[in-house]
Amino acid sequence: MKNTTNTPSILVTRKLPPAVEERLERDYRCDFNHDDVLYSASEIVERAMQADAILCCHTEQFDADLIGKLPDNIRAIANFSVGVDHCDLDAARQKGIIVTNTPDVLSDATAEIAMLCMLGAARRAGEGYRMVREARWRDWSPMFMLGSQVTGKRFGVVGMGRVGQVVARRARGFDMEIHYHNRRRLPEAMEAGAIYHDNLEDLLAVSDVLSLHCPNNPDSRGLLNAERIALLPAGSIVVNTARGAVVDDLALISALREGRLRAAGLDVFNGEPEGIHPAYRDLDNVFVLPHLGSATEETRDAMGFRALDNLDAIFADEEPADRVA
Repeated sequence: MKNTTNTPSILVTRKLPPAVEERLERDYRCDFNHDDVLYSASEIVERAMQADAILCCHTEQFDADLIGKLPDNIRAIANFSVGVDHCDLDAARQKGIIVTNTPDVLSDATAEIAMLCMLGAARRAGEGYRMVREARWRDWSPMFMLGSQVTGKRFGVVGMGRVGQVVARRARGFDMEIHYHNRRRLPEAMEAGAIYHDNLEDLLAVSDVLSLHCPNNPDSRGLLNAERIALLPAGSIVVNTARGAVVDDLALISALREGRLRAAGLDVFNGEPEGIHPAYRDLDNVFVLPHLGSATEETRDAMGFRALDNLDAIFADEEPADRVA
């Protein structure tokens, strides 16, 4: 595709990996965000006047109001993400805008972060890191910084989709017993010995480590609330690499403060980044990361290329592989 006036124009809302921007520049006319600023809704609408499609991230909220204001020349919103909870899919359908995402390619990277969150929470890695960096480590003793061993424990997965299945495989490396809850039971071959619970509450009762991998939607919002946390075994560990909205912050914080839960490992938060509940920064038994689930060079390139494959299909008048609306 040559860079002519007949070439589709793409509004790129965030700075993307160099290889992805190189391919974009090769095949499309582009409005890049080289300064990587977060555009307001009005800025997106203004820039969209000269575009045929938008390549965006989960940091932009394409709610019904914004989508309704987009000009009719916008054919597609290609998300640089798997989750599409930042997009009002019904509004996009009504507007005739195609919406795509980037599944599959970030499963391994996100599973690695889930394991990091589990181990960081179980072995008090955040506390230990701060102790060394702040020169507060003074001695060793048999009772110094005791954590919890995950080997051989029961690992509960909420949402046995692409990421959940990879996380379960990684957990088996720690000889953990895998339990899961999903909307539908997996075929036996895909379960690989994992124990299915058709009722979420039954899964919670056997989860020494609970790892959340469900999408953020009306059914899952606030899924881990006080009532469900109370069903977890005493001293359990909660891991969240899905979306912050699936957790009731006040309920989780209360359980951590009271010692009902041993620890939590969190890569995602409600209101991230500025609106994170301040208790998560203060509690010693919370291991926190700044939404690093897909943050590897290999994965971010793959996500960009997947988004571009979808755009290529759309402008070739073909059905994109990853259409969600």
